[in-house]
Amino acid sequence: MRLDLQNIRKEFNKTVAVDGLNMSISEGSIFGLVGPNGAGKTTTIRMIMNILQPDSGTILLNGSPIYEADYPKIGYLPEERGLYRKMKLLDTIVYFGTLKGLSKTESKQRTEHYLDRFDLKDYTNRKIEELSKGNQQKVQFIIAILHNPDLVILDEPFSGLDPVNQMILKEIITEFHDAGKTIVFSTHQMEQVEKLCHDICMIHQGRRVLYGKLMEIKRNYGTRKFRIQYEGNEKVINNIGNAKWTVRYDSISGDLASGLEINDILRQIISVVTVTHVDISEPSLEQIFIDLVKGGSGA
Repeated sequence: MRLDLQNIRKEFNKTVAVDGLNMSISEGSIFGLVGPNGAGKTTTIRMIMNILQPDSGTILLNGSPIYEADYPKIGYLPEERGLYRKMKLLDTIVYFGTLKGLSKTESKQRTEHYLDRFDLKDYTNRKIEELSKGNQQKVQFIIAILHNPDLVILDEPFSGLDPVNQMILKEIITEFHDAGKTIVFSTHQMEQVEKLCHDICMIHQGRRVLYGKLMEIKRNYGTRKFRIQYEGNEKVINNIGNAKWTVRYDSISGDLASGLEINDILRQIISVVTVTHVDISEPSLEQIFIDLVKGGSGA
């Protein structure tokens, strides 16, 4: 499923939450909607899900407006928990599965599969209110994907999950992607985006500040850093090096400024010392965002 947002705007009591947002999410992609808390991510998702109506702009699914019949094809994990606290875990998930069109038998089979995968079988007959926040988050994630939707929208999916369960969730996201599903997830945890996403839209104060393929963004924004370990005379390196580089007795490090590649540096030093190791680190998405916000840039 392809999702397009065209010039979306939403205000609350004259406070602009989303301001002229444009983005296209390609079918079969893993797309990250990122930004700090309060940036407008959840408001944007709620407009996609028709919980809120945009004040202006258009939201299209596969090139057409989203109709009521389309929503069973979408899996949605909200940021806030919306479970029936007095219901038992198994009954809760099975019930939501039937609401999405599954038979009770099929819903129960799929529920048991995911309970086993998330190590929740021992909690089958526990009431939702008796579960930890992390286990409640796992339940909501299972509900979002139980009916095998074509489009999965996850708002802060890693909230409350320990590293083991974060790994399981990421494995399932990858499996859905491999099956051709479109996944959108919103988070302020940008390190998770770097591990999973192909494309991103970064928003700040309701406006888009970064948009595009993650690899291209990291290549075009921020500064890559290098570290070359060597054996040889550091005085020789000092004589040919850049004043901004840091030269030690066994290594040279610095920034790969725009237009400079690691091979350019290696060509300068490889004839006078023996290179033993080369390391290049890309700028983090978080650092790129901080630099952009400080600079007041937009995309």
